[in-house]
Amino acid sequence: MENFDASLSTYFKAWLGPRDTRVKGWFLLDNYIPTFICSLIYLLIVWLGPKYMKNRQPFSCRGILVVYNLGLTLLSLYMFCELVTGVWEGKYNFFCQGTRSAGEADMKIIRVLWWYYFSKLIEFMDTFFFILRKNNHQVTVLHVYHHASMLNIWWFVMNWVPCGHSYFGATLNSFIHVLMYSYYGLSSVPSMRPYLWWKKYITQGQLLQFVLTIVQTSCGVVWPCSFPLGWLYFQIGYMISLIILFTNFYIQTYNKKGASRRKEHLRDHQNGSVAAVNGHTNSFSSLENNVKPRKQRKD
Repeated sequence: MENFDASLSTYFKAWLGPRDTRVKGWFLLDNYIPTFICSLIYLLIVWLGPKYMKNRQPFSCRGILVVYNLGLTLLSLYMFCELVTGVWEGKYNFFCQGTRSAGEADMKIIRVLWWYYFSKLIEFMDTFFFILRKNNHQVTVLHVYHHASMLNIWWFVMNWVPCGHSYFGATLNSFIHVLMYSYYGLSSVPSMRPYLWWKKYITQGQLLQFVLTIVQTSCGVVWPCSFPLGWLYFQIGYMISLIILFTNFYIQTYNKKGASRRKEHLRDHQNGSVAAVNGHTNSFSSLENNVKPRKQRKD
């Protein structure tokens, strides 16, 4: 294993250049293998989890979901505030910012971005809760691709470009996650669901985040500084892939849902009846349509 790790490190150095020594010895950052193994375990659970739960009753997880989502809401808020203050203190340049040009402010950014990297490991629980609750329709290609790729990408970011121009996407994403996890946390409480109106705008905010990140990253290409250009090109490509997948998700989720509701409304009037609906669809409130209802598990 040590020989394999040494060979891996040599390959990364030849491909990406020397690592940033400021993160040497930090938890999970010295060796890529733990991050890679965590990602493999994640994908294995995504594959085997629904098979294991197929003939079992769904778990409620309501109490732990409130705590989990509240915790991630607070962590995201902390990261957002710290990144904004770090950028302000370091007088970061929006158009291009190197990784060794802001002194102690850079170290502040690095410390916060380590938490951002680690939060991507915590967020694997999003998928595990979907599987335990048998909301398998939410474990989409987009969902798995986004979760699995982010942890791995940020391991490399933290080892080679842990500050400077790397801050922007993480700052926007932390803000979006404040909105997203607060929504999911509150939606775990049934009495709160009628008051939650911003789910649709979370996806719109994510798409706006990707576009803004491409714009800011492109500035570093047009007006370059000491930040490595290869990372900027990679980020632009990755953001484009997310825009394509999230746009498809948005169209599939909201356009089709609107068309379905219009057809249902027309059918109800044609039948001379009125359907009773609550006007709110919640990602934690139902199972897949093809799952036969069972007696609720007491857990």
